[in-house]
Amino acid sequence: MFEVLLSGFILIFIISYRVNKGTSVYKFVVDQIGAVYEKYAPYSFKEVRNKTKELGQEYTVRQYTFQVLIFATLAGVISYLYFYNVMLTTLYVILAIAIIPYITYLRCRKVFNEFIFEQIQIYTTNVIMEYSTVQSFVRALEGVVSSGVLEEPVLSDVKHMIELSYQNGAIDESINYMNNKYNFYIVKNMHQLFLQITNEGSKDSADALEVMLNDIDMLVSAVYIDKINRHNFHRSFIAFGVMLYFMIALVQLLVGVHTYLKLLDISLVVILLNFIILMNSWFLLSGEKYYYEDVGAE
Repeated sequence: MFEVLLSGFILIFIISYRVNKGTSVYKFVVDQIGAVYEKYAPYSFKEVRNKTKELGQEYTVRQYTFQVLIFATLAGVISYLYFYNVMLTTLYVILAIAIIPYITYLRCRKVFNEFIFEQIQIYTTNVIMEYSTVQSFVRALEGVVSSGVLEEPVLSDVKHMIELSYQNGAIDESINYMNNKYNFYIVKNMHQLFLQITNEGSKDSADALEVMLNDIDMLVSAVYIDKINRHNFHRSFIAFGVMLYFMIALVQLLVGVHTYLKLLDISLVVILLNFIILMNSWFLLSGEKYYYEDVGAE
């Protein structure tokens, strides 16, 4: 059954490729993946991908090609070492390459989240500094917007805050909008302080805002230290996860390759080996998801 499906997949690929004469194999595959992405990917991810490109952190064609080669080679070596079966090895190579778009999604989200955190740090710091001069929350927002320190999408959201404030004659709705859009406690704490100052007044607001500036600086420092530590741990985690796959080599060394090949004739053993590969892969993907999604600033 698997051989029929694989042959059908190869046949469809060849026919599609022949229809697109003059197109390189790599470009054809990229175009097809791009077409599927444009049709099914969520709009939010398109924004994230575009921002990653704007920041100059999108992978080049060479980097993506190298990533494909690494995934395919590792999957091929590991799966053949487990099963000594070309068909199963081919299947795992295809599955490994198919994971790359998901890894790309996680990496772009990480780049975007780090960018947003930097923008939030700029937003909170500059609003406090502007307020110390103009003594008005809305005018402080206007000062930050006109200063040009903010970028999209935060810039548009701050502009919307200003519009809401003028429409309602109060800052409550604009603050709720920003709190819901950017769920960072430094944002909520700062907004709560400004809400209290605006509605109730405060003679000691300068001291409170100075303390908040110090808190923001401490948070930023902690986040960047955490980023370095997580990067170092991530490298060790990947190395450990890959080494887990090669534990099967130790098993073969202990029982002998000839005995191991005989064990592969037992269906239960093959199922168990597939389960081990899938569990190790789930372990690695879970770690990747945690590393890329949790920026450490929320």
